[in-house]
Amino acid sequence: MRIALDAMGGDQAPTEPVAGAVMAARELGIPVTLVGPRVVVSAELARYSHDSLPVDVVDAPDQIDMADHPVQAVRRRPGASMNVGIRLVKEGHAGAFVTAGNTGAAVVAGLFGLGRLPGVDRPALATIFPTAKGHCLILDIGANADCRPHHLLQFALMGDRYARTVLGISSPRVGLLSNGEEESKGSLLVQEAHQLLKGADLNFVGNVEGKDVPRGLTDVVVCDGFVGNVLIKLAEGIGEFTFSLLRDEIGASPIGLLGALLLRPALRRIKRRVDYQEYGGAPVLGLDGIVIVAHGRSRARAVRNAISVAAQAIQGNLTKALAESMLAVPPKLPPLKAEG
Repeated sequence: MRIALDAMGGDQAPTEPVAGAVMAARELGIPVTLVGPRVVVSAELARYSHDSLPVDVVDAPDQIDMADHPVQAVRRRPGASMNVGIRLVKEGHAGAFVTAGNTGAAVVAGLFGLGRLPGVDRPALATIFPTAKGHCLILDIGANADCRPHHLLQFALMGDRYARTVLGISSPRVGLLSNGEEESKGSLLVQEAHQLLKGADLNFVGNVEGKDVPRGLTDVVVCDGFVGNVLIKLAEGIGEFTFSLLRDEIGASPIGLLGALLLRPALRRIKRRVDYQEYGGAPVLGLDGIVIVAHGRSRARAVRNAISVAAQAIQGNLTKALAESMLAVPPKLPPLKAEG
């Protein structure tokens, strides 16, 4: 169950990753290995009373920054915390790797260090999205800007299995993001992918529009990484904008302040439901190992929750489950061929 955590990943590293590791160890009893420059990370860890906590440090003298080119950085810095953490998973010293660092580099490091599962052409980055009925899983949200129809089929199969294994949904409803519900709507990519998903062993509910996602009409939403990333970033911006408007309007009058006082418990519950920190991190599905990518702005609680997501994936034997999901490709389809 030991989780390897990138102590140098994220805007608040190493302070918040170390605090999140301590929180996960104290509250959840999850063993964590912090990966980063030993002197720096150990000094941060020394701020806590950690004698009895299952937290240790593995030295990684280098790091990959947010602005670095993913492929070049991963190749040129073998001692970076991200590469070292991935190697811990590959060698069996950790069951999963968690980072709040450069997302592209995390995907590349996972590909180079762990490889892809058989039958997977491109790993997908997935995320939990709050809805009126709880939450749904959206993938891909940025790992693959350009896709082919069979890539979306693979995303659907992996998303379905993740929803069953980690989210505990017995028969996930899978929807294909499009600009209309009708089967004939959408780009050529979406139309061809629709036909593939119809023939797969899935609870496929057809096309879903952007407005249907927050309504909770599906449990898994499939799209290419360009569309998915725009969808997530737009939703994040609208959420921040809405709460900013509320703060401005509430503070504009004494009556508003009084109303806010009465509504404070409800507002706090709403904020928790839409706060990305409550959902931890986004799994990179399709790698031969478990990699979780947290938001770059993650503070301690978000890191703690990302570690929890990784632990759930280990408990559910996610990697094996995803490999099995690739066997669900309909036999009438031609064999999938890896590209480049």
